[in-house]
Amino acid sequence: MLKDILYTGIGAVTILKDKIEEEMKKLEDSGKIKRDDAKSFMDSLITKGKESDDELKTKIKDTIKEVIDELGIATKDDILKLKEDLASKS
Repeated sequence: MLKDILYTGIGAVTILKDKIEEEMKKLEDSGKIKRDDAKSFMDSLITKGKESDDELKTKIKDTIKEVIDELGIATKDDILKLKEDLASKS
């Protein structure tokens, strides 16, 4: 389910990017915007998109960690620590 949500989001972003590029090209061709301005705008959108992606990944990781803690599920680190404790007592 999480993969479906992520894939849907990626698909939507791709469509949006294509539409923006198409509209920027139309504005450029009609002389309403300069090529450098269009490129600068697209670069700005890409940068903001990457920042948003990083923020979203962080929020997802934090949310998953919270859910794991609330459910009391052992993590890899918990299991490794338990193994180390057992090994040191043997």
